[in-house]
Amino acid sequence: MNPFNFKNSLIGSFTGFINGLFGSGGVTLLVPILNNILGVEEHKSHATALAIIIFLTTASSAIYISKGTYDIPSTIQASIGSIIGGLIGAKLLSKVTGKFLRIAFGIVMIIAACRMIFY
Repeated sequence: MNPFNFKNSLIGSFTGFINGLFGSGGVTLLVPILNNILGVEEHKSHATALAIIIFLTTASSAIYISKGTYDIPSTIQASIGSIIGGLIGAKLLSKVTGKFLRIAFGIVMIIAACRMIFY
């Protein structure tokens, strides 16, 4: 098996660009892309997207830090809650159905989109 897949690299470049530009968006794009375009099962799409986002956020954060566009105290404070929430969410992932994941993820994306448009 060839470890380099052009389609996957292209998808990664696109999501990395969106993540770097907007500071977010990698997972919201990766989950549907992994699931619908690459045919990855729903649970694996979520878990894989979260694993990929580590690299996206590390690369983007390095640029943000080098440019001084970073709030260290806020980052530390939010990270504590994020770690706790991430652990709980990861444990719950295997306990819910793929249909529930799609619906819940879609609702969260719609709410986020509405907040961005109207606030």
